[in-house]
Amino acid sequence: MDLKDIQAIIDLMKENDLSVFEMETDEIKIKLQKGAATPNGTPVLAAPIAIAPATTAAPAPTAAESAAATEKAEAAARLKEIVSPMVGTFYRAASPGAPPFVDVGKEVNEDTVVGIIEAMKVMNEIKAETSGVIAEALAENGKPVQFGQALFRVR
Repeated sequence: MDLKDIQAIIDLMKENDLSVFEMETDEIKIKLQKGAATPNGTPVLAAPIAIAPATTAAPAPTAAESAAATEKAEAAARLKEIVSPMVGTFYRAASPGAPPFVDVGKEVNEDTVVGIIEAMKVMNEIKAETSGVIAEALAENGKPVQFGQALFRVR
């Protein structure tokens, strides 16, 4: 991630009136925050931007654990993820009493609506943008989601 990508995220934060943005990948961890307050309640004028390599200090796995982890990683690699294109509240159905748009085992194509994300009082339909069968539902109904967060896995 370079400075241009960070500036694009900051611009999106301004456009969508977001005060916090967090993202973590295998390579980096980034948290952007504006209007932060110190412990005594006074506002911070300049928000810190932290970019640091992700590190892990785990004990070495046994051969059985390595084989299981490799098998699990290969299975996950075969699955495609449907990710959130924005920050907001995720809904699996059109209304509280309605059935969900998709469930595990349902076949989807690129144009299948899989959910709705409410952002700033606007309901945005989320399409699968891939073909396959829903293998796993990851996001909970009525809960907040982040940009890039996996909502479903498709095989």
